[in-house]
Amino acid sequence: MQQESGYKANMMVGDQCYPAFELRNLLNFIEDHLGETVAADIYCKLGLGPLELNAMQFVYVWQVEFAMEQLRLLSPDKEIGARLGTSYQVESLDVLLPFFDQFTTLGQCLKFVIQNPDLAGSFADTLVRIEDDKLWVRWLNTGKVSADKFAFQFQHSVCALLGAARQLVDNPVFIDQIHLASPSCNTDYLTQETGATITFDCDFFEWGLNIGVLDFPLAYQFEQVNSEKAAPDSISFIDNVLTAIRHSMPNPPKLEQFALTIHMSDRSFRRKLSAAGTSYQKLVDQVRCQAAINLILADKMSVEDIAETLGYGDVSHFRQSFKHWLGYPPGHFLRLNQLAN
Repeated sequence: MQQESGYKANMMVGDQCYPAFELRNLLNFIEDHLGETVAADIYCKLGLGPLELNAMQFVYVWQVEFAMEQLRLLSPDKEIGARLGTSYQVESLDVLLPFFDQFTTLGQCLKFVIQNPDLAGSFADTLVRIEDDKLWVRWLNTGKVSADKFAFQFQHSVCALLGAARQLVDNPVFIDQIHLASPSCNTDYLTQETGATITFDCDFFEWGLNIGVLDFPLAYQFEQVNSEKAAPDSISFIDNVLTAIRHSMPNPPKLEQFALTIHMSDRSFRRKLSAAGTSYQKLVDQVRCQAAINLILADKMSVEDIAETLGYGDVSHFRQSFKHWLGYPPGHFLRLNQLAN
């Protein structure tokens, strides 16, 4: 795992493909905790039914995100994201099982999950590092998701990964530390389930565990696993837009120009992006932020050169933009990671 440490631009948005098992587990959890009426209403707003969902391998990111947000907003339990994560069972992770069945250690499973957001799902970019005897996984909010929503998704992810790990191996698995970039609040359930020391008001959301855990051998019995390796069968509209923006860097076209290149009116283009829960400016900012993080972590260029490479005529404008994206200016972000390494 150490050789794979680094930054991974994993965040998925809009109409990109997301594993359907996540939505199935989520809606079952909502039905159990919020009732059949709430679950039925969410099914209706997602435009699908239980039988249809059970037959699907992939859904849209916006559908999973919408259902998660309904759970967060409707539940009085402030730790409902963590409880959702611990509710998952390994046997329900259908598209992941053929891959897990080929692995021998927990570290291989974690590496695959981080490297394949199209099969495992991801609402955040991740920065993975080795510090002393710990593996750290940091979440980077390159999509400017609201703080409460991001915290919910982070706790859900931590507990889902930990819950799956405990089912995959015979050894006890605990997380050593969890850093929350949010004010102090009740985290009794999160603390109890993970065994972690939790620190609030941190620079970023991240979790760390003893690197030796990654060597734990898998003990789970994969029975009747379908060996056909599933993958999304179509490229989403959002994927195409993101790819085009990346290719046009450092000078992405204005929205109106981009719409012309794909033979759409700017109004229709805006509506299609809005229906997927995003906007053209958000996608441009996401691409720029991810490119900036890669260049900063490479530590081969000055901030001034990075600003010029990304198309900024004024380095102060770049610094302001970076701070808007991640909450800290480039120099502070780089120092944080130099200290960590």
